[in-house]
Amino acid sequence: MQIQINTDRNIQGHEDVTSFVEGVLTSKLGAVSSHLTRIEVHLADESATRKTGDDKRCTVEARPENRAPLAVTHHADTLQSAVTGAVDKMRAALDREIGKMRERR
Repeated sequence: MQIQINTDRNIQGHEDVTSFVEGVLTSKLGAVSSHLTRIEVHLADESATRKTGDDKRCTVEARPENRAPLAVTHHADTLQSAVTGAVDKMRAALDREIGKMRERR
């Protein structure tokens, strides 16, 4: 499984963010990683330097083998919460898709 992480210009500490995101992906999606070819994570701070509440956005796109890509988005007040929320949503979506694949066999 290939992991690609993209950030906007308002996200600081790219190396720390990358290691955090990879750790969350590995721990929460490890069981389904054999069904995935690539994961793309897009991180953004939608209000730049202003504090407006749930202004951190994480979009996760997963590409399962022989299936259409799946994408989920989560907004939160911290980047860590946004990443964790989006990865949790992706795990639920992948569990549904993989379950559908198994039912068809």
